[in-house]
Amino acid sequence: MENYWFHNTSEICENVTVGNGTKIWHNSQVLSGANIGKNCVIGHNCVVYGKAVLGDGVKIQSNTDVWDLVTLEDFVFVGPSVVFTNDKNPRAKYPKKGSSEYGEWIPTLVKSEASIGANATILCGTVIGKCALVGAGTLVVKDVPDYALVVGVPGKVVGWVCECGNKIQFDNDLGECTVCSKKYKKDGDVVTKVS
Repeated sequence: MENYWFHNTSEICENVTVGNGTKIWHNSQVLSGANIGKNCVIGHNCVVYGKAVLGDGVKIQSNTDVWDLVTLEDFVFVGPSVVFTNDKNPRAKYPKKGSSEYGEWIPTLVKSEASIGANATILCGTVIGKCALVGAGTLVVKDVPDYALVVGVPGKVVGWVCECGNKIQFDNDLGECTVCSKKYKKDGDVVTKVS
């Protein structure tokens, strides 16, 4: 017996793992082999491919495809119409199908509690750090540090955000969230929570 909910217009293939409390909305597909954690929300018109992995509490908004080899850790938020990729040099005539003589698909990792804004594009082979915030419309072409606020085309670090999503104000290398007062320290591009 399934302990998750899916709309009657969605398509859930055989051989998928879907955790308790997950909701899958209108016209979405979960392909064979996919692994989806507990208490996730998959918006309408999304596809989760068979070699994708979603942790617990992941929220994916409408019109987003999570391709093979994309991993979204616990409590990742993905805004509407975000684009993931898994092939740096695709050719219709020379398909890779995961791995072939023409090359292989490349994984992408989005670490726990990170958020990706609407219409962002995430190139494969990148890692988006824990609690990072990728602004709407951003093109991510390289790794994003933990707690970084990244915007633009290509994406650049323009600040730092707390795990609650609000700005961290730094004075030298010590910082504090402007809303919840959690404390952080910074060493170059490495930010860690201290309390």
